[in-house]
Amino acid sequence: MAPEPDSLDWVKGNGLLPVVVQDAGNLRVLMLGYMNAEALAATRSSGFVTFYSRSKQRLWKKGESSGHVLEVVSIQADCDNDTLLVLARPHGPTCHLQRASCFPDAPANFLADLDALVAQRERERPPGSYTTTLFEDGIRRIAQKVGEEGVETALAGVVQDDAALLGESADLVFHLLVLLRARGLSLGEMTQVLQQRHSG
Repeated sequence: MAPEPDSLDWVKGNGLLPVVVQDAGNLRVLMLGYMNAEALAATRSSGFVTFYSRSKQRLWKKGESSGHVLEVVSIQADCDNDTLLVLARPHGPTCHLQRASCFPDAPANFLADLDALVAQRERERPPGSYTTTLFEDGIRRIAQKVGEEGVETALAGVVQDDAALLGESADLVFHLLVLLRARGLSLGEMTQVLQQRHSG
């Protein structure tokens, strides 16, 4: 739910609020921009991030020339109501240098990135990819691999060293992501179940 414009402190920034944009998928910070009330209204009505460009002195829809738009998932204000945080789904690189983020070393959730890569492999099926082979072998084979990796992880936990346990755990998590995707599910959906259990 986006904050109501009247609840925001537009005075402090002379009619502009700084806006931090974060990737809704992997939580990487993508960019910083500014909105005035008109830009916020345009963002809310269109579902795509629109800023106020201080250099052009006009509204600027992110991606209006490149096509690399930012699809809004949520908007929230900070505790002082003078800064906005936008969670968005980027359609292409956010940075004009063709990078995912304007901050080159901005951290992200690696598992979310891996899950996105697994989804891409499932869609595109590139030849020579181990993940493609798994998808083409079918869900029973993928489930079998998860079972094998689960047993190997348990055994490593009992009789092998830390490096072996970490390696087997990584294999298990990877194959679990493939199994979820083969069923049309995602890491995000599994995470939601964990969050619901934690808050319950």
